[in-house]
Amino acid sequence: MRFARYFLLFFGVVLIARASLAQTTVSSASQATAWTASWGASQQIPEPSNALESEELRDATVRQIFHLSLGGSALRVHVSNAFGTEALHVTAVHIARPVSPASSAIDPASDRPLTFAGKPDVTVPPGAEFVSDPIDFPVAPLADLAITFHLDAPPARETSHPGSRATSYYAHGDAVGAANLSDAKHIDHWYQISEIDVQFTPDAASVVALGDSITDGHGATTNGNDRWTDVLAQRLQADANSKQIGVSNQGIGGNHLLTDGLGPNALARFDRDVLGPAGARWVIVFEGVNDLGALARNGDAPPDAHASLVARIIAAYEQIVARAHAHGLRVYGATITPYVGSDYYHPAPADEADRIAVNQWIRTAGHFDAVIDFDAVVRDPQHPDRLLPAYDCGDHLHPSPAGYKAMAEAIQLSLFAR
Repeated sequence: MRFARYFLLFFGVVLIARASLAQTTVSSASQATAWTASWGASQQIPEPSNALESEELRDATVRQIFHLSLGGSALRVHVSNAFGTEALHVTAVHIARPVSPASSAIDPASDRPLTFAGKPDVTVPPGAEFVSDPIDFPVAPLADLAITFHLDAPPARETSHPGSRATSYYAHGDAVGAANLSDAKHIDHWYQISEIDVQFTPDAASVVALGDSITDGHGATTNGNDRWTDVLAQRLQADANSKQIGVSNQGIGGNHLLTDGLGPNALARFDRDVLGPAGARWVIVFEGVNDLGALARNGDAPPDAHASLVARIIAAYEQIVARAHAHGLRVYGATITPYVGSDYYHPAPADEADRIAVNQWIRTAGHFDAVIDFDAVVRDPQHPDRLLPAYDCGDHLHPSPAGYKAMAEAIQLSLFAR
């Protein structure tokens, strides 16, 4: 009996100790943080008209400004050489708070150097990217961040995001910590930076927007941050239930689902651009108008070509859904917006019929996890094959800032509930 009492007493102490340890572990986990993409942009080879001259990047400082979605206590930066053909040596990378999105000036008191494996420089292999060491650098939601890097030699081939809708600055010499880049040249493209992650609570996550120029923001205001993804980020941060959610814009102007155009096709870039962003949990698929428009851009196509294209677009969507689900992401399909009247594609009735067929498939239950009906938001009720004039940037293909705002406001934030 005495042995039994001792055994029970000992067993009880062990259970109490284990319960106490478990409580401590849970408490510690609740205080933990996670990395989440707060800003992102798809990388590509810039067209010759969007690339910098090679000599402009010899012994050059490049300063770029990025608009974050989610805030955090620390951050890290992805330097990309995804399309480089040789190793890229970056001699220094600094971060700082910019004075204005439309200026190369920074607050010098905020300037901090980044390190890579403890060193100030980094050599990125061809086809790769390097993530900086984490740095304590609190940033507010929807804040701007300046990233400045110096190259001793130009990339053999640039890795870029031409559709930045933001101004970048470059000058010769090493001036990564300069308060302003005097006599700097400027260009409205981004180079060699693919993502900015912030450290937030473990429930933080990111929405990835996979799309073409309408997601990239053609028609948005340069340095105005009024793409539909920007407005969505604002709405998420304004709602107490979604302040832990960031937005990663993975739109490429001219991009296709099925073929390489401007940037790799959507299926080819899926792993890097959708599965790659830190904390990705949802993907909005809003792509296909370039596939539809290109079919008969230079002349009529036979009916079987139209039927084949619709089938292949749907098959691509199915591939995206399957691959996203395999990695635990929820997938939301966005309907393709009207483009009759476009001078670039000048769609005929057969092309509009293809768009209607694709949208009908998107809207059908059981295909995507949910539907975001951008078509219904921006179309003209009197002419549903056209954009509403108030939402048309003027080319009858891309929405205006007002159209982008309406699109973002139509997205139910409940889609991003845990």
